[in-house]
Amino acid sequence: IIANLEELSQTLFKHWFVDFEFPDENDNPYKSSGGEMIDSELGEIPERWSLGNFENLGKIVGGGTPSKKVSEYYTKQKEIPWITPKDLSKNKNTYIYHGEQDITELGLNKSSAKLINKDSVLFSSRAPIGYIAIAGQEVTTNQGFKSIEVDKNINPYYVFFLLKYKLPIIEQTASGSTFKEISGKGMKSIPIILPIIETINKYGNIVESYFEKIKVLEKENQKLIQLRNTLLPKLMSGEIEIPDDIEVNKDELSI
Repeated sequence: IIANLEELSQTLFKHWFVDFEFPDENDNPYKSSGGEMIDSELGEIPERWSLGNFENLGKIVGGGTPSKKVSEYYTKQKEIPWITPKDLSKNKNTYIYHGEQDITELGLNKSSAKLINKDSVLFSSRAPIGYIAIAGQEVTTNQGFKSIEVDKNINPYYVFFLLKYKLPIIEQTASGSTFKEISGKGMKSIPIILPIIETINKYGNIVESYFEKIKVLEKENQKLIQLRNTLLPKLMSGEIEIPDDIEVNKDELSI
């Protein structure tokens, strides 16, 4: 269900912002209904649309790593979420709330890590480039990110799919000998088409209900995983006994 909802949102994104078939004032597909197009460096775009870069959509934010030598900078308790590309590699969800480690207020203040608003779009900028997730709450990241703290008047779901669409260009713009990395300057150098705000937010209003369902389903899945991880060792060790008339497939439990 989650994959279907995200695929539906992505298909609509392409239809509106790549094929330019967003609804016109009469609710007809814009381009195929004869909507006015103008020339640009990126080819023909709808009239009233323009060109810009990711900075036109919000603030591009990096991150930092508190010193691992100072134990007071990190905590096993839920405090300030600190996300790394490794966390996103394990995160199969659209939203992320915590990574493997949280940092303390002291760790935040003594590093270049920055608090990033809820609903910002996290984008890994190295090792590797292109992991994308939406911040489910206020978070921080390490330096392996160039996230977008989306302007309040712009829908974050549009930015989420725009980054996915632009990923091949971002990867081409990246540089580095040991591993490829896209810098903040590099992100700002990538031209993008800027629709009018009304069209962006009309799209956002449609897919918002899909993303709310995704958020609920992901939270339910996480609770089930936590329950499984708690019960499985007890079941396997015999601490919890299962009645003889109930069959348990241990292979399925280990999934």
